[in-house]
Amino acid sequence: MFTGIITDMGTVRAVEKAPDGDTRFEFQTAFDTATINIGASICCSGGCMTVIETGPDWFAISASAETLSKTTMPSWKEGDRVNLERALKVGDELGGHYVSGHVDGVGRVASITPDGDSLRFVFEAPEDLKLFMAPKGSVAVDGVSLTVNAVEDRNFGINIIPHTQEETTLGRLSPGDTVNLEIDMLARYVVRLLEKE
Repeated sequence: MFTGIITDMGTVRAVEKAPDGDTRFEFQTAFDTATINIGASICCSGGCMTVIETGPDWFAISASAETLSKTTMPSWKEGDRVNLERALKVGDELGGHYVSGHVDGVGRVASITPDGDSLRFVFEAPEDLKLFMAPKGSVAVDGVSLTVNAVEDRNFGINIIPHTQEETTLGRLSPGDTVNLEIDMLARYVVRLLEKE
């Protein structure tokens, strides 16, 4: 479980595709990797991944074919920046919202326009996710907890403040770029319950 509050912007340092269809990613990080256990969960731009190896300033994960098919990870290459968050501990401050790290789909940046000191992003969600977007609701975009400002069909708008632009990969996005989306857990269950009526 995560909060969507990014604590490090890491860098992809190596990508290795295995014959079995899995892909190994290594990430350079500012985290103290001596405190990261093998088997620990780290949210990597929205995907909850299991640590399989660590080094002095890096850790490695293995992404299955299923994970690769549901996320933007196949496009990641050496030098790309990635939002990182370690798993929530009991007693930690919950500054964002509950994020599971299970990516629901890949969205697209439709537009970016200045709005005061912030940037107004409009994202296009996949058709099957549009019912889960609601004004003032929560969504995780590349692992970042954000508040939805407006919704129009498949498009939803979000304001990104300067701090978030600087401390996450969102400030590096351009129109047309793809992002990992995770819908709010509460919205998931409410829609599911309504489907059964």
